[in-house]
Amino acid sequence: MTDVVLFHHVLGLTEGVRAFAERLAVDGCVVHTPDLYGGQVASSFEEGFAINGEIGDDAIRDRAERTLADLPKNLVYAGMSLGVMSTQLFAQTRANARGALLYEACVPVVGERAFGPWPRGVGVQIHGMDDDEFFAHEGDLDAARQLVDTVGADTAEVFTYPGNNHLFLDNSLTSYDPVATDLVVERSRAFLHRIV
Repeated sequence: MTDVVLFHHVLGLTEGVRAFAERLAVDGCVVHTPDLYGGQVASSFEEGFAINGEIGDDAIRDRAERTLADLPKNLVYAGMSLGVMSTQLFAQTRANARGALLYEACVPVVGERAFGPWPRGVGVQIHGMDDDEFFAHEGDLDAARQLVDTVGADTAEVFTYPGNNHLFLDNSLTSYDPVATDLVVERSRAFLHRIV
């Protein structure tokens, strides 16, 4: 059995994040969705960043680590947008990561913002829209391509989708794109099947 931990985006653990997690689950796979905001859900990016700031990065990391303490060590880490920070941190620094799914964000793997080198043998998929203000135009897509160049196309894959929506995987938001999400789910499940 493969365990996946999916870290939510800046708005919190919305019903759309839960719904996406349910779609990711494949035979022999369980998807865990920790609530790093303690039940708070934002209705705007501004409110989400305010909640995030009030809790603080250290407390959010502690909450994530407490969740991971109760899960098997050989996890697949996944994250949506801001949740990719936790995803990459743990995928790159905890032993026995099985893979990573990065949705709508990517942290550089070289340079001062990096969490360290990408671990050998840990496959990764990165998904985002090709005209998304945050993913495509603030450096994340470049970081994703750099990751592929660094570790090789047999380890890392980048998939882009037409459009400019951010948080397009969350069906509780107006930014939701069902066509793109179907393809993301198909590719992500194929990735998980390879790991199982």
